[in-house]
Amino acid sequence: MNVGDTRELTVPVTRSRVVRYSGASTDFNEIHFSDRHARAIGLPGVVAHGMWTMGAGLRVVTDWVGDPARVLSYFVRFTRPVVVPDTDEGTEVVYTATVASIEDGVAKLTITATCGDEAVLGAAKAEVRVA
Repeated sequence: MNVGDTRELTVPVTRSRVVRYSGASTDFNEIHFSDRHARAIGLPGVVAHGMWTMGAGLRVVTDWVGDPARVLSYFVRFTRPVVVPDTDEGTEVVYTATVASIEDGVAKLTITATCGDEAVLGAAKAEVRVA
């Protein structure tokens, strides 16, 4: 791992995945499975859980470093929901992690997350112990 190195991960998001996450997280807010409820509060349709989007983003880091125990910190800001169309394909979120610096055995990574042309996470960063 060197400053400037990057890794990318594309994660598919389908309605089925969102509903399964609802069950696992016990977050049964209707905006995660009902277009009618999502639109009633001004959303364009069903959206993925923010915590799912955040968790999926950390995977680009853990896949890279191999051992999740090497992750020292992780932070994101939610900037835009991931709208999940009612199709078999759903949508995709592309996560990119870049090594911003390495100091005292700790790498600081910046992370971008986009769905289509829009950022869905902002100020995302992680710190990992360098092997």
